[in-house]
Amino acid sequence: MNIETKYFGSMLVDEDKVIRFVKGLPGFQEEKMFVLIDFPDNPVFQILQSTETVHVAFVVASPYHFCEEYSFDLGEQTKEELAITTADQVKVLSILTLRKPFEKSTINLQAPIVINVDALKGQQVILTDDFSSRTPLQTEKARAK
Repeated sequence: MNIETKYFGSMLVDEDKVIRFVKGLPGFQEEKMFVLIDFPDNPVFQILQSTETVHVAFVVASPYHFCEEYSFDLGEQTKEELAITTADQVKVLSILTLRKPFEKSTINLQAPIVINVDALKGQQVILTDDFSSRTPLQTEKARAK
């Protein structure tokens, strides 16, 4: 299928890779269908692009790339809604807010996006733990690597 994207213009995407967000995303409840688009020349980042609305696109990355100790428990209801039966099915992404200079960019650890990669179902989960929606992306530890 051909879609219009915010960052890459018109693109052909595989319909078999469309991720369904039954509840939409907070603030974008009407947006139910998304695809993950790889960032050219940068395997750390991807774009979560709505297949319906060109301007609804988010830069995402694995939170574990920036915060190795990041962990949370997924509730039983969420597991059921996403048809998750094994940990191998789960992909966790976080939305980034990119700023200039890049060192001021942040990652949202409070509301991870959880995707069942087998069923292609996704949901943004709001955590009640002590995570921030504006965690600095460039920590001292990350810069030292």
